[in-house]
Amino acid sequence: MEEQKEQITETTNQYFDRDLSWLTFNYRVLKEAQSNDVPLFERLKFLAIYSANQDEFFRVRVANLRNYLKLDKKKINKVLDYDPAILLKNIHDRIQKQLTEFGDTLRSKVLLELEKNGLFILSPEQMNEDQKAASLYYFKTKILCYLQPYVFGQSSREHFLDNRSLYFGLRLRNKYSGVIDNAYLNIPSNIIPRFFKLPSPNVQFHYIFLDDIIRMNLDFVFPDYEILECQSIKMNKDADLNIEDEFSGDLVEKIQKQIEKRNLGVPSRFLYDKEMSEELLSFLKYSFDLIDEDLVPGGHYHSLFDFFQLPNPIGKSIEYPSLKPLRNYKIDQHRSIFSAIDQSDQMLHFPYHTYNYVLQFFNQAAIDPHVLELKVTFYRMASDSLIGNALISAAKNEKKVTVFMELKARFDEENNLRWAEKMQKAGVKIIYSIPGLKVHAKVALVKKKTEHGTIKNYCFFGTGNLNEKTASMYGDHGLLTCDQSMGEELDDLFKYLIKRKEPAEFKNLLVSQFNIIDGFTKLIDREIENVKNGKKGHIIIKLNNLEEKGMIDKLYNASRAGVKIEMIIRSICCLVPGVPGMSENITIRRIVGRFLEHSRIIWFHNDGEDELYMGSADWMKRNLRSRIEVKFPVKDPELKSQVRELLKIQLKDNTKAVMLDQQINNIPIVKKVGQRLYNAQLDTYEIIKRWEEMG
Repeated sequence: MEEQKEQITETTNQYFDRDLSWLTFNYRVLKEAQSNDVPLFERLKFLAIYSANQDEFFRVRVANLRNYLKLDKKKINKVLDYDPAILLKNIHDRIQKQLTEFGDTLRSKVLLELEKNGLFILSPEQMNEDQKAASLYYFKTKILCYLQPYVFGQSSREHFLDNRSLYFGLRLRNKYSGVIDNAYLNIPSNIIPRFFKLPSPNVQFHYIFLDDIIRMNLDFVFPDYEILECQSIKMNKDADLNIEDEFSGDLVEKIQKQIEKRNLGVPSRFLYDKEMSEELLSFLKYSFDLIDEDLVPGGHYHSLFDFFQLPNPIGKSIEYPSLKPLRNYKIDQHRSIFSAIDQSDQMLHFPYHTYNYVLQFFNQAAIDPHVLELKVTFYRMASDSLIGNALISAAKNEKKVTVFMELKARFDEENNLRWAEKMQKAGVKIIYSIPGLKVHAKVALVKKKTEHGTIKNYCFFGTGNLNEKTASMYGDHGLLTCDQSMGEELDDLFKYLIKRKEPAEFKNLLVSQFNIIDGFTKLIDREIENVKNGKKGHIIIKLNNLEEKGMIDKLYNASRAGVKIEMIIRSICCLVPGVPGMSENITIRRIVGRFLEHSRIIWFHNDGEDELYMGSADWMKRNLRSRIEVKFPVKDPELKSQVRELLKIQLKDNTKAVMLDQQINNIPIVKKVGQRLYNAQLDTYEIIKRWEEMG
């Protein structure tokens, strides 16, 4: 079974290491790029996703582990139950194996198949004279102005590599003195498209890397030198914002300063072409104060997430068939979305349903003269957010609008700050991050005056961000409800976020910092008690990440008691399934497909009176203990039945799902001859389509 080539064997007691488990997830992404049932151009995108994932992993997780190496061993032993040096070695070993497979997949499979379909990425040696002339003209006209060469010992400015940017490292011989110099040169892929379309023969499409156009014309940049060597290099740096004290001073100002310093982070990876000479590598290592653990050999090109930029001139035949976003029949029956919510709770399933209903919720609230107030939390806003514009309109329409803006959302800090300032200027009240906490909840509250003069709460509860861009790619769910008790509890939560007013007891919502751990513990204990009393015990858990040891221990206890636990975990998984005497009643599957599985759903059998919770929180220490998260109950019997059906189809998937073994390896599901094939994401679309057609 090919999936088992990437063997991971390190388990600490009953918990698997989180970083090694994540590597098995990214390896699953790589396997999707190798799958013949994935359209060719989508396979290229999976390679780009793999590359982007790995880049972030080095900027965050590897950088974090590297920081531990600075501590003495006594301090390390107090905070960690593993040796970070050994873990880093394991990480590098496994990534190196994956990179070899990545390169083979790209060169020998995907690019070769693209050439069979007429799309070629040429090397300089493959170009004809017309193509060379076109690339030279492009170089002199569009590229040359962005190039900033640096020759060591000759340039007056201090040498410095920007985080994640592409460069060439060079060895040069002076034509006049014969002296050998070393240099680096930026590849401005952050400004200029990575791929340039060349004049092409009929029914063929020829492109070339920006890198190669620059390579071909280095004599313009270094006219006094002979080029002895030119190799690609790239530096990843620690990308976490290091805010030592969030509790005093201006947190916004501190975050702004740390964003500016992000480019100055400690190196976490120096990626270089494995063909680089020892002389050049040694010089660069010394010049940038690198250590051996920083050095990662790679291929001829870096930052291959730029394959997202490669145009598809061939057409839709090599892409996924389009899925037309579905309309929600029950909402469409009503002129106003609030009338639809008045009649019954409404649920939207993304990206299968159009996200326009969420936009309608905010748009209608912004203009409705009976709406008095809007409250919203944002974790990651879209860069051109229509929801943000609706809130601006609401404020200008003299409604009270309050936005809690999380500024510590990694890599979205600048965008969130920009939107916060824009909304604040329009009259929106902005509440910024809570020191020591992140607010990760995806909730909104609209207060509307009824014809009887009372105030009615309309709530949005989501499993994903209020972000229309990611909603087209992420598998998520959103509940629209005017349930009185849920609305009052959500209002209490907003009062806590805004004024730090301690809320009353949450009886419907499960909220991190208040009752989420106790709430889930009691629900699991109830399943255990049911089994002890001769009844059925069954839990289905769908999460992005499972790492919190207390919750893992509770699931182990349930398994020992005989509770059947079926889990769908997308990436990090520290629970070890199928171990006799510990987790023999636990199975875990991972689904990787055209959409990112992002929803969090927990279902409890409860002796036939099932309970269902959805929301923003993964079962990680940070989510349950260091954030504000919201899990909400689904009360409507029809909606509960819908979610249950969607969970069941995910548990039947035998094409995009794999089972996780005791080493968290991806084990393909063996299909019997003639067995029906299930693809959860495509089947989900057809199920929801059927619901809407039936009305």
